[in-house]
Amino acid sequence: MKNTALTHVHEALGAKMVPFAGFNMPVLYEGVNAEHDTVRNGVGVFDVSHMGEFLLSGPHALDLIQKVTSNDAATLTIGRAQYSCLPNATGGIVDDLIVYKLKEEEYLLVVNASNIDKDWEWISAHNDLGVVMRNLSDDYSLLAIQGPMAMEAMQALTSIDLAAIKYYHFEVADFAGIEHVIISATGYTGSGGFEIYAKNSEIEHIWNKVFEAGAAYDIKPIGLAARDTLRLEMGFCLYGNDINDTTSPLEAGLGWITKFNKNFVNSDALKQQKEAGVTRKLVGFELLDRGVPRQDYEIVDALGNVIGIVTSGTMAPSLNKGIGMGYVPVAFAAEDSEIFIRIRKNDVAAKVVKLPFYKK
Repeated sequence: MKNTALTHVHEALGAKMVPFAGFNMPVLYEGVNAEHDTVRNGVGVFDVSHMGEFLLSGPHALDLIQKVTSNDAATLTIGRAQYSCLPNATGGIVDDLIVYKLKEEEYLLVVNASNIDKDWEWISAHNDLGVVMRNLSDDYSLLAIQGPMAMEAMQALTSIDLAAIKYYHFEVADFAGIEHVIISATGYTGSGGFEIYAKNSEIEHIWNKVFEAGAAYDIKPIGLAARDTLRLEMGFCLYGNDINDTTSPLEAGLGWITKFNKNFVNSDALKQQKEAGVTRKLVGFELLDRGVPRQDYEIVDALGNVIGIVTSGTMAPSLNKGIGMGYVPVAFAAEDSEIFIRIRKNDVAAKVVKLPFYKK
């Protein structure tokens, strides 16, 4: 079990620690609902240092990224980030990731913790272009400072104007007295904020300064359980739940990051799938009666026939109702379609809704 550079801090704060993607991670501090509300209404901090970081550089770095990712990284300018995925050769997804353009001929790829080794091997196997690849995952830490008060609370820690960093843009700047920190206006909560990339040796100092600066805003540490409820209210996919090696980006509603103006791994087959139309879709649903949908619960029709499976589900703290996502045949994918979730032998009525569930 790996620790992050902040594991001892979480333990000292009394966090409930659990194994997650091979790391010892804080899942809970004071409770999911309270932590969820902190991020929706104030400011909270996640340690997400388990995420992986790859640095790709050289004259063909962009060519390699274009080959292995579905989105069009050629549109990136320095200081911009892009959500994308790594398609596999059989119609599924190796991983989803964020691509940062740091400099001309230099890119940072941020990948899921559970897929670091798999992604590294996949990209390396396609690197016949002489691209210099460095796996920085063990050397860097990542904090997600999220919530509507994040900008105001953190402005004192940097000389740059945080309000000027647009969504999915970033700056390499001073932060909490440390130079060359990546300050990125990305996140996984739907409540705004920043992600801070720094070296392991610097992150505890930054953590302490963040909590000093945020004290007046009642800043709190947040665990992975609330991270999951926050992302699900936004309808954001989680790798291993909603997308995996067998789910197509088109089925998952990720057509917007699948660009056919270039060739990439399996692009011909995905293009054919788009033209023919998918047979199933990932949809969001909300329960019409009481109950909590959970991953792997069956989705059934009015006659009780199994038509799909729940990929993610929870009781949404901001909405006080059961919500979830799952794959269903296209005939059941339209908004307001009636479906049922089988919860302990009871078929609980639900309807398909447009994502996100949570609207500010």
